This record gives sequence, C-alpha cells and structure tokens, in this order.
Amino acid sequence: MDTADIDKIRAWEKIRGRPDTQSPVADVNDLVRLSAADMDDVNALIRDRMQSDVAIIPALADHLIAAGGKRLRPLLCVAAARLCDTSNTHHHNLSAAVEFIHTATLLHDDVVDSSNLRRGKVAAHLIWGAPSSVLVGDFLFSRAFELMVETGSLEALGILSKASAVIAEGEVWQLTKAFDINLSIDTYIEIISAKTAALFAAASESGAVSAKATPEQREALRRYGLYLGLAFQIQDDALDYTGSAADLGKNAGDDFAEGKATLPLLLAVQRSKDTHGDFWHRAVSLRQQADGDLHTAQQIMKDTDALVDSIAMARDYAAQAKACLSVFKSSAWKTALENLADYSVTRQK
Repeated sequence: MDTADIDKIRAWEKIRGRPDTQSPVADVNDLVRLSAADMDDVNALIRDRMQSDVAIIPALADHLIAAGGKRLRPLLCVAAARLCDTSNTHHHNLSAAVEFIHTATLLHDDVVDSSNLRRGKVAAHLIWGAPSSVLVGDFLFSRAFELMVETGSLEALGILSKASAVIAEGEVWQLTKAFDINLSIDTYIEIISAKTAALFAAASESGAVSAKATPEQREALRRYGLYLGLAFQIQDDALDYTGSAADLGKNAGDDFAEGKATLPLLLAVQRSKDTHGDFWHRAVSLRQQADGDLHTAQQIMKDTDALVDSIAMARDYAAQAKACLSVFKSSAWKTALENLADYSVTRQK
C-alpha cells in the first residue's frame, strides 16, 4: 500500500469517521479454548525439545518461553489445520517449530537492538550475555528444523525453511534502513512483510498443508496469515508510540530511540517536513536525540494524524485477512480466526 492508498484511507475516514483508537478490544478467548487440547501437546513438545545437557540452553530458553507471550503463531498453525478438518497431529510439530523460530528471532533481535525488556522481563542477553543469547537462538532454530523433518512433509519443510530465510532478510533489510526518514511506504511494507508477516503466513499455510487442504484453502490461509501479520506489525508500530512498558512488555519508544523507520514515523515525517524537518533530521537521521524528543515526535504524530492513519491501514489489512476466509464454510474455527484478525488491531499490548 503506497502513499496514494494512504490518501484514500484519509478520504475514506473523513466520510466514515476516523477509527476509534480506543474501540473495544476483541479477544482470542474462543481460539484459545478451541485450541486448548492441541496446545497442551504443543507446549509439551516445546518443553521437551528445548532441553539440553548444556544447562544454560534450557535455562535461557525457558526465561523467554516461560515469560508467556500470546503464542499466536502456533495457535494460527493449529487453527489452520483444524479449519481444514485435519485427521492427523502433524500440526503439533509444526506449531512447536513455529514457536521456536519466533523465539529464536526474538533472542537475536534483542541482541541487535540492545533491548532491555522482553515480555516484561529483563532481556536474556543482559543476564547471560549476547553470545549465549545468539547461540541459544541458533539451537532453537535447529530444533525447529528437527520438528519439521519429523512430520515427513517436504511441503511444510519448504514453507517454513523459506520463511526462516525471508525473516532473516527482512531483519537485515530493516537494520540497513534504520534512521532513514526518506524510506518509502512501499519499502516499509515490503520489510514488515518479510520480517513479520512471513512467519504468520507460513504458520497458517503449513497448518493447512499438514491437513492435506485443497490448493484453494492453502492459498486462502497463506494470504490470511500474510495480511494478519501486516496488520499485527503496523499495530505494534503504532503501540510503540502510544503504549506503556507495563502493557507492551518492552520499553515504549524503543523504535524511535533505535531509529526504526516505521509507518507512524514515516507518515509524520512526510506530513511535517516544512515545519519539523530539522527536528526529524537531528533526532533520527543524525541520531542526536535529547530529552523530550520522544514526546515531541508523539505530538507531531498526533497533529498530523500519523498514528490514526497507521491504525486505519492496520485495520484495512485485518479486513483483507478476514475476507480470505470466505472460501471456508461457517464454523467455530472460522469465527475464531475472524476474531483473531479483529484482535490484532484492537489490542493495546
């Protein structure tokens, strides 16, 4: 979605009314309830496969995995398989693999970003050191591939291995574009498609593959995951400027401090170049941030509707995700996935 699309959103919101950023939060309770038995097995696999005779590995992995998190990606894999009427339990292995891939990327990200908090706890690299965090992340990647191979599905292995490579490319791409206030919206979307949405898409598609879904169902769930991931990441990027550390489980304003070119920042820069160009150049491009700069950035985002329009775009992607489910008949699983799309853009943490 490029700048022209954003202008369309702005025009649409003027007619329909701007999105309520404090609208009721949808929940994933139905999805969690439906998936409970499956997730018991998935969590048992996760616990079993993160074990090692090297004591630091399970200790460090457990520090992050036991901290909770929503387990949305493995839930997505389970739901996709169940929506396609699976007759096997291969999705358990794939769901655990997806969670290991996600956890590994978090361990690596926190080292790259020098993050202090993750899921409300001190980041692992601050306790065990950066080398250990990186290597345990590598261990979890290896375990993920073992789990995939055990299913005997080359298709699922291909989907998740490709996603792992795409995620790494996306993270490197984002790193090279840090502090770039002239990044295009199109490039931003490509980056988050790679670093975030790719795993959502792979989780849902691999779940469908494990259930021997039809090509139409498989593609519908792949696209559902892709759009869901885009909606989720854009909402995340907006929350970085509106949330609190208590809610987010990480420091609010981290994206600004790290110079990440996210949608709220890019829209604010585009719309305030004439009045605040010097501020953005100093605080982001030159990396010379002072006390109060985050508040200034937040105020500019508010004045230029950058946050409101970011949320509008996230909700547009969530709507597209829900539309992808039209190929499936009505069921509790379909409703749960529709609610997940709504949750992704109404959550506050």
